[in-house]
Amino acid sequence: MRQTLIIMVKEPRPGQVKTRLGRDIGMVAAAWWYRHQTKALIRRLSDPRWELVLAVAPDREGLASRIWPPGLSRIAQGPGDLGDRMLRMMMAAPKGPVCLIGSDIPGINRLHIARAFGGLGRNDVVFGPALDGGFWLTGLKRPGRGPRRLFKAVRWSTEHALADCLANTTNLSVALIDALRDIDTIEDLTGGVAIASDV
Repeated sequence: MRQTLIIMVKEPRPGQVKTRLGRDIGMVAAAWWYRHQTKALIRRLSDPRWELVLAVAPDREGLASRIWPPGLSRIAQGPGDLGDRMLRMMMAAPKGPVCLIGSDIPGINRLHIARAFGGLGRNDVVFGPALDGGFWLTGLKRPGRGPRRLFKAVRWSTEHALADCLANTTNLSVALIDALRDIDTIEDLTGGVAIASDV
């Protein structure tokens, strides 16, 4: 069965992406960083072992955008909180294991993604922890039969996000892979550049 990697992306508009980083370096600079980081991530993670799909927001603009590579499949993120959107996109994926990542983690490489899919060979769910208590990757072995409560009552954008999701995995086997840094502030960006240079 085909493996699917979904990358969540936003149109890189100043004031609408990476606003916490924008408060440190300016909204235009933050949007510029996000646009170039995301395009580099897409190039780096393209691999024949999985189908790469972009989950775009805002829906209409993202589906028609010329910013993202034209040859890649796109789906609209749709309404709801982060958990609603992630679960909907994973459940809509083709049969086979699916992983979903954000687009603001410079340290991700193909080896990390391969490890995540490898973890799903033996487990129902996989997470890639973020250093701030959240997670940069989540995945399901069988999306159509996946745990519908996986992202319920999660305290998003806090240090409790991963722990809350793990609390929803009762009776499921879970794999945890590499911990990576996501970029929210200028301090994260300094660390993120160091990680990216090692890839």
